[in-house]
Amino acid sequence: MAEIKILIEGYARQIEDGWQASSTVVLIESKEKKIIADPGFDRKKLLGVLKKENLRTSDIDFVFLSHGHIDHALLAGIFENAKVVDALYVYQKDNILEHNGEIPETDVKVIQTPGHKEEHCSLLVKTEKGTYAVAGDVFWWMENEKQEVDINKPDGDTEHTDIEKLIASRKKLLELADYIIPGHGKMFKVEK
Repeated sequence: MAEIKILIEGYARQIEDGWQASSTVVLIESKEKKIIADPGFDRKKLLGVLKKENLRTSDIDFVFLSHGHIDHALLAGIFENAKVVDALYVYQKDNILEHNGEIPETDVKVIQTPGHKEEHCSLLVKTEKGTYAVAGDVFWWMENEKQEVDINKPDGDTEHTDIEKLIASRKKLLELADYIIPGHGKMFKVEK
C-alpha cells in the first residue's frame, strides 16, 4: 500500500493587483518510488520541507502535474532525477511515453478530471486508511473562504473552465475517494 503526506497546504488569496497562490504539495511513496504531486512555486518553502523530511531533490522519482498552471507546476524542474507525469504522458529528458493511467512502477492511478482546464488530471492513491484523491484544482478554496463541498460552485478561472466537465470531475472524485486533497485548502473526508 502507498503512503501519502501533505508537505505544504496550498493557499490562494486575492491581493490588490492580482493573486498570491501556491498549490498543495503532496509526497507519495509507492513501491519504493517517491512522487511529488504539484510542486508549486515557492522554492524556499519546498526545499525547507524536503530537508525536514530528510529528502533531497535527487531522491524524487516522479513529479506529477495535475495541470500546467504555474502555481502548481513551476518547480517541476528542480527534481533532477525525476520523470514528469501529466494527464497522458511520462517525460524523461527527450522521451515522451504514454503511461496508460498509472504512474509507472507504482500503484498510483492517474485519472482524467477536466473542467478547470481541459488537460487536468488527478491521482488516486490507495493507502491503509483509505483512498486519497490528489485533486489539483478540481476542488480549491480561497484563503478564509468557508470550505464547503458544492459540486456546482463556479471556478475562479473563468477563462479556462468548462463548468459541466468540472462538475462531472467533482462527482467522479467524490465517488472514488475517501479523502480529497484540494489544490488550495484543507484536505477533507468524503461523506458517503
